[in-house]
Amino acid sequence: MNKKLNALYGIKWNPFSPDLPTEALLVSPKIESFCWRVENSLVREGGFALISGDPGTGKSVVLRLLAERLARLRDLIVGALTRPSSRVYDFYRELGELFGVAMHPHNRWAGFKTLRERWHAHLQNTLLRPALLIDEAQELHPSVLSELRLLTTTQFDSRTLLTVIFAGDARLTDKLRRDEFLPLGSRIRMRLAMEYASREELFACLTHLLETAGNATCMSEALKTTLCDHAGGNYRTLTTMAGNLLTVAVERELTQLDEKLYFEVFAPDNRKPRRVGARP
Repeated sequence: MNKKLNALYGIKWNPFSPDLPTEALLVSPKIESFCWRVENSLVREGGFALISGDPGTGKSVVLRLLAERLARLRDLIVGALTRPSSRVYDFYRELGELFGVAMHPHNRWAGFKTLRERWHAHLQNTLLRPALLIDEAQELHPSVLSELRLLTTTQFDSRTLLTVIFAGDARLTDKLRRDEFLPLGSRIRMRLAMEYASREELFACLTHLLETAGNATCMSEALKTTLCDHAGGNYRTLTTMAGNLLTVAVERELTQLDEKLYFEVFAPDNRKPRRVGARP
């Protein structure tokens, strides 16, 4: 696929693929400000941050950008929870793997104590709080959320040992408003609310993706406008539609993607089905 993309359009990668290189991702001023504050404040003081928004608004992209930026910080340990739906025992097992602590499911207290000691020692040596990134955090079990709050603080809640960044949809924000989670919700120090994009923001994203891939003109301006008008403010919908069009264009060896291709691929077939035996 990539060889054909390069031969037909002179682009280095599929600009609509989910696994784009991070330099191809568009970073808005709002996202840049959030990442800067996490990098320069939160990991030094510890605590919780929250990236919230509906599916397809860019939460996971922000988490990916943040993970790469934090990984550049010398001596900072960064871990990503891969199975947020785990119960407490499996949650502790994964934390143990991420932070190099041997965990014993039958003795959760020992694991709790050892993790905190490990984070405290790291903080003493580097003045940076280890960072835990959790995507799809709306899937976190209530007991895991409670454990996270207790794990991260010491000295009667006056000292924070860990940085936790949640990314989740409205189910997470609703959960944090419940009475039993108000102690955790009140500890969210930084928030980034991802919203549906305007037509102009979608157009800027589409143009940026094509430019960084190497050819901003392989898609007509009229098609860009049409895609943005039909994406419903959703970045994922935009890139999914554009990716489908690009695949069809490569299959047909078209030199440019245009509105005609859009209507051939996506226009609904309004013709009524013909009755068997009816005249043509």
